[in-house]
Amino acid sequence: MRAIICKDWGDPDTLELGELPEPALGPGQVRIRMRAAGVNFADCVLVRGQYQEKPDLPFAPGLEGAGEVMEVGDGVTDFKPGDRVMAVVSAGAYAEQAVCEATTVFHIPDGMDNMTAAAFPVAYGTSHLALVHRAKLKAGETLLVLGAGGGVGLTAIECGKALGATVIAAASTAEKLELARARGADHLINYAEEDLRGTLKKITDGQGVDVVYDPVGGALAQTAMRSLAWSGRLLVIGFASGDVPEFPSNYLLVKNISIVGVYWGAYRTREPETFRDGFAELAQWWADGKLNPHVSQVLPLADVAKALAMLEGRQATGRLVIDIDG
Repeated sequence: MRAIICKDWGDPDTLELGELPEPALGPGQVRIRMRAAGVNFADCVLVRGQYQEKPDLPFAPGLEGAGEVMEVGDGVTDFKPGDRVMAVVSAGAYAEQAVCEATTVFHIPDGMDNMTAAAFPVAYGTSHLALVHRAKLKAGETLLVLGAGGGVGLTAIECGKALGATVIAAASTAEKLELARARGADHLINYAEEDLRGTLKKITDGQGVDVVYDPVGGALAQTAMRSLAWSGRLLVIGFASGDVPEFPSNYLLVKNISIVGVYWGAYRTREPETFRDGFAELAQWWADGKLNPHVSQVLPLADVAKALAMLEGRQATGRLVIDIDG
């Protein structure tokens, strides 16, 4: 099968388009003919060998995708050949076929195309888990989303609005902020031009924000932490800036603040019911018109390295998607 191949740990530009054997199908698993795959920052970490999980070399990277079920393993009853599905995989989405556990496969909601479905599971799944289960965001609370124009940032805005929060979107360009506005953000902050902490004080009348959703890290995370209200929660989603922040524990104590880690992928095995319940609510929000995934660019399979470079360079707004057949 055609696939993007990682032969050794290194930068994404070492990835090659080639051929890999079709993956074996085991009990409880599903074989999917992949039509599209989402591009995630975690793929860059994965191919460098720095991810929490390390596949055996050589392998095809790619953590999520969409297509049709080809066959199912023993014990699988929820899917059949021909079903349109989206899936979360440990690796292998950048290939014509992928095999994964049936527990991480989901039927594509009515009206959703393959390109949208390929970019849906990781970003929306992360935001839903972070806001619902980790932050316990309540209606009427204030949510600050850093990196609001990126793939996960936009989904956090939509999930926050679906939960009834007031959402403040913070991003580095006017273009990204307009995307945030279109997704329902109540307030916009361009942190390349405005003082983030000072502007947050004005918006919240000096009270601070209840929850920070942070996929960026670095100095922004430090500023956002100091802008939290009493009993505020900062969600550590990722480090797109490349800088892992450290937080002063005395400040956390004085304001009763929580720094909350979000490793969404681990829920596949540690809490599979929570993992699947999140998708049930997300599917309902989609049906209710509360979610509007933004796929900014579709690239062919041969351009996976280019897509990952765009993501690391923070040149992408919304989600990038790979067309496996394109």
